[in-house]
Amino acid sequence: APGTPAASAVTATSVRLTWAAATDNVGVTGYDVVRVSGGSETRVASSTTNTVTVTGLTADTAYTFAVYARDAAGNRSTRSATVNVTTEEGGGTPGGACSVGYRVVNEWPGGFQGEIVIRNTGTTAVSGWTLAFTFANGQTITNMWGGTPTQDGGRVSVAPAAYTSTISAGGSVTVGFIGGRGTTNTAPAAFTLNGAGCTII
Repeated sequence: APGTPAASAVTATSVRLTWAAATDNVGVTGYDVVRVSGGSETRVASSTTNTVTVTGLTADTAYTFAVYARDAAGNRSTRSATVNVTTEEGGGTPGGACSVGYRVVNEWPGGFQGEIVIRNTGTTAVSGWTLAFTFANGQTITNMWGGTPTQDGGRVSVAPAAYTSTISAGGSVTVGFIGGRGTTNTAPAAFTLNGAGCTII
């Protein structure tokens, strides 16, 4: 089995894991990193070396990881011992402790104007961010200021404009948009900033 993984470079959304190579290293072609939760395991990363960075984690959350060695046929070794990691609190570039205010400024048949206020409730500035949310009623963004939207079905991802890219600690930025709508225009139920959930206000 591989050695017990050690955690380093812990951020709000990622962690680097390093472990000693499997002692019976003959035939080992790679390693699978799994998240252990109760009696279940979920593979979160694979590597051909004895280090990997696990991404897509949630801020201020406890995780347990372990490592398997595997051979060319996909056979796994016994599992390594586990390591417990708690990601950093939101704030700073990797993640965001945040709140979001969403409102419809105006509506008309087939369209509406929306406004999103993103507030950084952390203690450090957020430099560069991605806001993600989902429209439930088929709404589409046709024009946006303060950010650049990417939409796939109901899922929307917003990257900042140059003048909104930094949100100071305790500060906020505002993004406005024009959208198309059907008969129903429900507000998104959840927002994430750099993968970390935001409080809706």
